[in-house]
Amino acid sequence: MGKNQFSIRRRKKGMPPLPTPPVDNGEPQNSISMPAGTVKASKKKVGGARLWMRFDRWGQSELNEWDKNAIIKRAGIPTRDLRILGPIFSHSSSILAREKAMVVNLEFIRAIITAEEVLLLDPLRQEVLPFVDQLRQQLPHKILSKVNGTSAEQDDNEGHFPNAGHWLPVPEAVEGLQAELPFEFQVLEIALEVVCTFLDSSVADLERDAYPVLDELAMNVSTKNLEQVRSLKSNLTRLLARVQKVRDEIEHLLDDNEDMAQLYLTRKWIQNQQPETLLGTIVSNSPVPAAPNLRRLNSARSRSGSLVSNHFNYYDVEDLEMLLEAYFMQLEGTRNKILSVREYIDDTEDYVNIQLDNQRNELIQLQLTLTIASFAIAMETLIAGWFGMNIPCTLYHTHGLFWPFVLCLTIGCIMLFLVILGYARWKKLLGS
Repeated sequence: MGKNQFSIRRRKKGMPPLPTPPVDNGEPQNSISMPAGTVKASKKKVGGARLWMRFDRWGQSELNEWDKNAIIKRAGIPTRDLRILGPIFSHSSSILAREKAMVVNLEFIRAIITAEEVLLLDPLRQEVLPFVDQLRQQLPHKILSKVNGTSAEQDDNEGHFPNAGHWLPVPEAVEGLQAELPFEFQVLEIALEVVCTFLDSSVADLERDAYPVLDELAMNVSTKNLEQVRSLKSNLTRLLARVQKVRDEIEHLLDDNEDMAQLYLTRKWIQNQQPETLLGTIVSNSPVPAAPNLRRLNSARSRSGSLVSNHFNYYDVEDLEMLLEAYFMQLEGTRNKILSVREYIDDTEDYVNIQLDNQRNELIQLQLTLTIASFAIAMETLIAGWFGMNIPCTLYHTHGLFWPFVLCLTIGCIMLFLVILGYARWKKLLGS
């Protein structure tokens, strides 16, 4: 049976015709329309690129969008270290030493520092901008002053170390590393300075807001003042936790010399350089004849080896220790300020509790006094109730006895009240 006959039979029976198959003309058939921005968003999510700012030791900076793989390849760090820089650990503090990099997560500063450059995450945030400004202001001046001090005697030296595309003399390079902090410690110092300054300003703002509120609460215990103190205590607790995290991280580094030695990235980089590469560069750049050049090579070999071995002790962490101790003491002072504010809050709360206890005691004394008065009045009411009964009594027929009886009964009740009140004072149940 042909296809046309089958379609005619379906139309006769009142059935709808079969759907016509699509014609394949080489053009794609779009069955579902998607918004234009959907594909871009999915690609961005898959790529995971984030905004980074790169600073080198010469003060040059640039903004780039790199994904995790690019950062891992560039800095030589494991993948788990990037999780520390993620939003989950945004309020944690850690300084981790790796073979070729230092991972820094201090409050809002999240960076990867190497011996040649620093990679800063989210550099356009409002809190990170002061750190970026300090990097731009301080790093070029420090490096230029160091280079100007060593370039005057560069021609008289025999060995050179490569340094970010520039060749520095071996003696001056080694002595310069001792005279000034390496690049990674300069960046770390700026980060600690910015973080400590931010925490100090936060504590100053807290102190400025805390003392007037606490004084107002001491004078007037109200719901509004209590709510302000509650909010103040919550802010103080969060700020103390942030200061404590940074302080504990620095204290952890100070307690372990091996961890501090791992942070010397420039020293490890120079120690990993091959002496043959250094001496080969000297020979290729020297215009002297072969025989003097051999003597020069031997002297340079012995001199460079002695310089590296003498000047670079692996556990010599005095510079970093002094740097960390300075900011540890500053954070300790900030922590003490917060603790003093908390002690002032505790003293104010104790004072308010004493006031409330005093008022409560006064209410109890008033209640006891009213209870004694009620007992005295109840005795008078009891006697009046007795005479209010319909019982025959000869006193009912005595004229002129009512008012003297009422007066004597009232005086008796007052005397009873004074006696019980005096007894309560004698037992020190009531205040004077």
